[in-house]
Amino acid sequence: MTTTVYARVESPLGELLLVGETVADGPDAAGAGGAGGVRLRSLSMPGQKGGAAVQDGWRHAPEAFAEVARQLEAYFAGRSTRFDVPLAEGAGTEFQRRVWAALESIPYGSTVSYGEVAARVGSSGAGVRAVGTAIGRNPLLVVRPCHRVIGADGALRGYAGGLERKKLLLGIEGGAG
Repeated sequence: MTTTVYARVESPLGELLLVGETVADGPDAAGAGGAGGVRLRSLSMPGQKGGAAVQDGWRHAPEAFAEVARQLEAYFAGRSTRFDVPLAEGAGTEFQRRVWAALESIPYGSTVSYGEVAARVGSSGAGVRAVGTAIGRNPLLVVRPCHRVIGADGALRGYAGGLERKKLLLGIEGGAG
């Protein structure tokens, strides 16, 4: 049985809302960080287009996100270049999941164009718009690095958290910004 839990974490981007699913003891618990672990389902920021909002029935459980919070702090301080946290499965369409997997393969400090992502998922040409839409629906900002996708001309384009935050994240990584 799963329960939805949440916590708020301060960051240079503002207060982040972390939402996850707890996994009770059993065979699935090991993949969520052990007995009673949590799988991250959403990381959103204030004013984010399509960001999560706390729902009735969710349990406030900051302790469940201690490891995620530690990794976020290390990332923002420039001490870490990657995240290693269990993620909830099942979000998004099959196409969105392919696009999100392509995002996860973009190295820290690098940027790629929307067209490059489209080519990686076999959807070049007119598919660039669909890729942009899928990137915009990424529920795991920062952890799944959609901020590393820029326009073909090198310009910062579309970020659900706002272009100033995209610029800040790229600056943390030493990339274009």
